[in-house]
Amino acid sequence: MKKSAIIMISLLLFILSACGKNDQSATKKSTSGNDQKLEKVSLMLDWYPNAVHSFLYAAEEKGYFKEQGLDVDIQMPADTNDPLKLVAANQVDMALSYQPQVLVARGEDIPVKSFAAIVRHPLNQLMVPADSPIKSPKDLAGKTIGYPSIPLDEAIVQSMVKADGGDASKIKMVDVGWDLIPAMATKKTNALIGGYINHEKLLLDKEGHPMRTLNPADYGVPDYYELVLVGSEKELKAKPEVFKKFMTAVREGQKYVQDHPEDGLSILLKHEDKSSPLEKDIETKSLNILLPLMDAKDKSFGYQDPQTWSQVAQWLKDNKVIKSNVKAEDAFINF
Repeated sequence: MKKSAIIMISLLLFILSACGKNDQSATKKSTSGNDQKLEKVSLMLDWYPNAVHSFLYAAEEKGYFKEQGLDVDIQMPADTNDPLKLVAANQVDMALSYQPQVLVARGEDIPVKSFAAIVRHPLNQLMVPADSPIKSPKDLAGKTIGYPSIPLDEAIVQSMVKADGGDASKIKMVDVGWDLIPAMATKKTNALIGGYINHEKLLLDKEGHPMRTLNPADYGVPDYYELVLVGSEKELKAKPEVFKKFMTAVREGQKYVQDHPEDGLSILLKHEDKSSPLEKDIETKSLNILLPLMDAKDKSFGYQDPQTWSQVAQWLKDNKVIKSNVKAEDAFINF
């Protein structure tokens, strides 16, 4: 009888022990399942994948987004005007755009807001052939300047010429669409605006048309942020924690690319779009140009200076790119 009781007690203890282990196992599985439940976030690029986007793909490949509980869907726009429009319409959560365009949009009552500065200085610079007699903007008098018919580019050239003491009424702007490289390669224009120092200039140099660049920030144009990350006012207010997590991840991504530029570029090249293949040598040079221009120095990656926003907003108003007053402080937020 005692032996039977001992056996029964031992069996009961074994069952209870097994149940406890099963409960612990179930708890672990449940917790693990929760950890793996990621929040989906959509991000639209400003253009096809290229060197400036390396930090995003590094954050994805190295698991920094996942560590923050995010599943980021990186999309390419069908048109360069799409990112801002789709963010404003809440059809994508985030997008890469341009600081002046954010202010222009807000001047048209489009509720978008920047939450990070990615490239902190102008990439869109005036380009002239390396052997051109044009040494500074005032020399553009009587010359033709090719551009993609964007009012901002016209304002940039006007400001540069005036700041250099030239006669802006004597320059001729020629709409070449986005055929910027052919326009310069075939000498249809004396100068270009609308091309980037980390792309069009590098391609022209490679094709045997070396170029010199004149930085708008040296001639009366505010030292504006070229690329910024943008969200809608509605989403930024409703889900600030998502944007904070996103920024934590991309800061890790940018640090990785800074510390391992070759590997960062290799990660990017795996994500090239087949319709817009990348040239490794061009993207390598591009990244070397970009990294210093993306550095916020003693601030964290993405930090935005209120004074920069105020200066750019005022310049756009003074040059009639925007017609209404825009509150610069409402156009951005730091995380």
